[in-house]
Amino acid sequence: MPITAADIRREVKEKNVTFIRLMFSDILGTMKNVEIPATDEQLEKVLSNKAMFDGSSIEGFVRINESDMYLYPDLDTWTVFPWGDENGSVAGLICDVYTTEHVPFAGDPRSNLKRALKHMEALGFKSFNLGPEPEFFLFKLDENGDPTLEVNDKGGYFDLAPTDLADNTRREIVNVLTKMGFEVEASHHEVAVGQHEIDFKYDEVLRACDKIQIFKLVVKTIARKHGLYATFMAKPKFGIAGSGMHCNMSLFDQDGNNAFYDPEDPKGMQLSETAYYFLGGLIKHAYNYTAIMNPTVNSYKRLVPGFEAPVYIAWAGQNRSPLVRVPASRGMGTRLELRSVDPMANPYIAMAVLLEVGLHGVEN
Repeated sequence: MPITAADIRREVKEKNVTFIRLMFSDILGTMKNVEIPATDEQLEKVLSNKAMFDGSSIEGFVRINESDMYLYPDLDTWTVFPWGDENGSVAGLICDVYTTEHVPFAGDPRSNLKRALKHMEALGFKSFNLGPEPEFFLFKLDENGDPTLEVNDKGGYFDLAPTDLADNTRREIVNVLTKMGFEVEASHHEVAVGQHEIDFKYDEVLRACDKIQIFKLVVKTIARKHGLYATFMAKPKFGIAGSGMHCNMSLFDQDGNNAFYDPEDPKGMQLSETAYYFLGGLIKHAYNYTAIMNPTVNSYKRLVPGFEAPVYIAWAGQNRSPLVRVPASRGMGTRLELRSVDPMANPYIAMAVLLEVGLHGVEN
């Protein structure tokens, strides 16, 4: 059920919400926010799309002579953060950015993804689903509270405590995410020392990208509470595995069927023509979109042989070295896994680009 303005007003009272974060992303994928008191007057202003900010101070937005911009909250993103105190609770809304003419701002990452979804719908598809797998490192802080490169454990893939000393940190992250409506599927230590992964269930791509942004915020907040620093940097330490954000993608038709699945596939992969064409778009445009999937200099220190990172522009089934993998699941679970993306990518822009290049393959 869609969340209404009345639902939000009711929860503000019931959950003693005293502040509301109006959140959006800059071009680099950094979450920005302005926090407003949850008074009746300010809440009405927000729900009437009248909250303004200076867009010229946001990375990648507009020039100083075009600075005024509006925040239009997406009511379905309403969430109450479960770490309130005696001053009350803090809630949040993810917003789209609009111009003074009250049209979507062309440079807003979230609006770019919405435009790509309209293209998808025009081609007869109903939804584009995303299951992200964001990895991160936890480092100790020094006596000044600044991050070091010293990890707090010597664990490896799927290790248990006491080797994995961050299990309680991950459990609290999972508990907070669950309270915020995430359906967490797994939590575990990753391959490198100090490296972790928490997987949450796939969702329609816009919602999945919203969740990625909230996920990063929660991970960093809870890590700091435990005296640790969380980073989604692709390769913070040389000689060990880096962090990726594998993106599991699938298209669905108007009848709710997975458009990537075909049990009669003559190639024996049980993939549809649509899947092969979409895959063709991903392969053809790989050089062009890599700068968006891997947006920092450090990103390319991860894309080297020996650490299960993709190093070939190719696709395969079980092999994890190519750019695209086709996981074993079929039927409704049929999907393409793009393995190059790292967690520093702006999820909205990354998925808008991947959807468009995949659709380009389908159309051509």
